[in-house]
Amino acid sequence: MLFHYVMESDTGKKREVNEDRVAVLHRPDGLMLVLVADGMGGHKAGDVASEMTVAAMGSLFMKADRENFLSVDSKKMWLDEKIRLINREVYEYAGDHPECKGMGTTLIAALIEGNSCVICHIGDSRVYTFNGKAEQITRDHSYVNVLVDNGEISEEEAEDHPKKNWIVRALGTEPGIEGEMLELELSESAYLLICSDGLSNKMSKEEIAEILRSEAALSQKGKDLVDLANEKGGEDNISFVLLASKAGEV
Repeated sequence: MLFHYVMESDTGKKREVNEDRVAVLHRPDGLMLVLVADGMGGHKAGDVASEMTVAAMGSLFMKADRENFLSVDSKKMWLDEKIRLINREVYEYAGDHPECKGMGTTLIAALIEGNSCVICHIGDSRVYTFNGKAEQITRDHSYVNVLVDNGEISEEEAEDHPKKNWIVRALGTEPGIEGEMLELELSESAYLLICSDGLSNKMSKEEIAEILRSEAALSQKGKDLVDLANEKGGEDNISFVLLASKAGEV
């Protein structure tokens, strides 16, 4: 399956530093890796954590043997091994550099081959699909979702909870990490949106769907997503990769 994509990373209206990093990497054997990382913590260190993570994942992916990607299970194993390795590197770097103490990053790593997508998810960056309507595929690793799971608050109450942005899992903040693995089959007419919370916190699924449903070119849809997030406050960095499998969409 041939994917077109648009990639955006906007500082937003209130932040001075963009702590998000995004990347799309292609291998000659047809494998694609999409990365979205939203850094946090330390004095100007969130960008260090996200940059280290995306750069290391990209390098390891491009150098990896094809045998690592022969099955869904082997892809999950590769993602797990490399994310644990990078987590340790980021954690130790923060320990060796006082100015980076406490830094970490969310991560979405999506391995795509044909219509098969294997996702590793850490934190509150998100994956959405769109095929007529928008559907959230990931579930935030957040304090409010722990409360929801324990029956202490409802899904509706979680949306407006004052601690909505507290995440309970991030890469680099602890010596060990476990990413959540997901599998996804992509349809011929679908969109895949991988984004930081600077986008998802400002827009509902319906607002995302309205933009994707438009007749605009893919590049314009990307600009429209950024513009709407900024119009609605733009308090955070706004980053995403939007992939389209629609034939002829550019």
